[in-house]
Amino acid sequence: MAAYLSLPGLACVLGIDLGTTSVKAALVVAGEKGPVVAESCSRETRARVDSPVTGAQGMEQDVQRIIRAVNECLAALPQQQLQRVTRVGISGQMHGVVFWKRNQGCNWMESGTGSTWEPAAVSHLVTWQDSRCSHSFLSSLPQPQSHISLATGFGCATIFWYLKNNPDFLKSYDSAGTIHDYVVAMLCDLEKPLMSVQNAASWGYFSSRSKSWNMEILRESGFPIHLLPEVGDPGDVAGRMSRGWHGIPKGAEVGLALGDFQCSVYSCLAERSDAVLNISTSAQLTVSMPWGFQPAETPDPLSSVAYFPYFDGHYLAVAASLNGGNVMAMFVDMLGQWMAELGLEVLESTLYTRTIKAALAQKETGLSICPSVFGERHVPEQLASVTGIAASDLSLGHVTRALCRGIIQNLRSMLPAECLREAGVKRILGSGSALSRNEVLRQEVERAFPFPVAYGKDVDAAVGAALVMLHRR
Repeated sequence: MAAYLSLPGLACVLGIDLGTTSVKAALVVAGEKGPVVAESCSRETRARVDSPVTGAQGMEQDVQRIIRAVNECLAALPQQQLQRVTRVGISGQMHGVVFWKRNQGCNWMESGTGSTWEPAAVSHLVTWQDSRCSHSFLSSLPQPQSHISLATGFGCATIFWYLKNNPDFLKSYDSAGTIHDYVVAMLCDLEKPLMSVQNAASWGYFSSRSKSWNMEILRESGFPIHLLPEVGDPGDVAGRMSRGWHGIPKGAEVGLALGDFQCSVYSCLAERSDAVLNISTSAQLTVSMPWGFQPAETPDPLSSVAYFPYFDGHYLAVAASLNGGNVMAMFVDMLGQWMAELGLEVLESTLYTRTIKAALAQKETGLSICPSVFGERHVPEQLASVTGIAASDLSLGHVTRALCRGIIQNLRSMLPAECLREAGVKRILGSGSALSRNEVLRQEVERAFPFPVAYGKDVDAAVGAALVMLHRR
C-alpha cells in the first residue's frame, strides 16, 4: 500500500481499476492546489483459468479471484478515509464479458473491516485477449453499424460464439457486462446492468453517434438482446451503494463503469498537444482529437488506428497494439522454460533483470524482430517473426534489444510520427508498468519518435476513475 499524504477531514473519492493482471484502489481528495492521491493499494489477481471449452484459444479469468483482490485492496486502506468516501469511480479492462444471474450475482457478508461481498451465480470473465473467434467466424457474423471493427475478444462477438457453439451456456444467465459493469451492478443492486458508451463501443455492434445498440441487426441474427445493458454517458451516476462496503457509507454515489484506457489517459493528459504512450500488458499510443470530430460510421478493418469515445463527446485516436509488456513476459517465460529443461532453475525476476542489463550493454543490433506474437486486430494473421539473423547477433543482449525495438517500432508503424505532427503533438507522455521497469524500452521510444518524452507523470486508471467522479458536477 502507498500512502501519499494525510488529509484528515476531507471528503474522499474512491477509484478502483480492475486490470488484466492486477486491481488497484486509490483514494483521491480535492486539495488546495488540485486533487491529491491520499492512499492507494494494488494486488495481483492471479485470476487466469483454463477454458474447458476452447482450450488454448480461450482466455478466461476467475471472477472470485478478481473480487478477492479488490476486497484485499480495500481492507488495506485506512478505515477513517474510507468512511469519508462520497463517490466511487470504477474502471476496468474493456471488451471482455462476464455473465450473471439477476439478484443472485453476489453474496454479502460481514468481515473485520465491515460489510463485504463475493461473487455467486456468475461465469468466468472472457477477456479481451480471448481468441476463440476466428477470422472466418467473425466474417460469418452480420456487419455492425459501428465505427469500430469487430474483433475476437469483443463482448458481442463472444456472445455470438456462445450462441453458435454452446447455446445452453447462455440459458444459465440473464445479465451480462464487462467485469467492472458487474461490480457496479453488485454495489448498487441494479435490476438491469448499466454500461457507459466507452464500454459499449468496446463490445461491438454499438453506434457511438446514436448511443445505441444495433438492435435490428442483432435481433435479426437471433442475438440474445436481453443480455445487452442499458447505456449512459461516461461520468454519469449508475446508482448509490446499496449497503456499506469496507466502511464506505451506504448511499455513496457510484459512477458508470469506465474504460481503463480512457481513465488512464484522463489521469495524465494535461495538454492537447501531448500524446500518451502506455505500455503495460498491451501497448497504446493515443492523441486527443479536436472538438467536433466524428469518426466514419463504417470503419476500415485494415486501419491500425481506432477512435475510442472519451469524455464530453470527445474521441481519442488510438493505436492499440495487442503486443506490449506481454511479449517481453512471454520471452522471459520462454527463457525460464529453456533453463528448466536444461536442469537449471532461475527466478523470473532475475531473468528480467539480466535480460534488460544485457540489452543495455548492446546499443545496436542487426537483428530485426516483428513482435506480434498475439497478432493485431487489423492484421490478425500477422504473427511474430525474426529476420536479419547473423552469427554475430545471437547474444542475449542482441535478442532482447531487437525485441524491445520491435515492440516500439510496431507501435510507431500503427500511428507514425507524421500523423502525430499533423495532430499538433509536441510531447509524448510515456507511462505503464512495462515501460517504467524497462530502460531499454524507454531508450527505443526516444529513438523512434522525434518528440521530447516525459516519464514524470504516470498513468493510473484508478486515479483517473476517481478524478472523473471528483470533477463531476
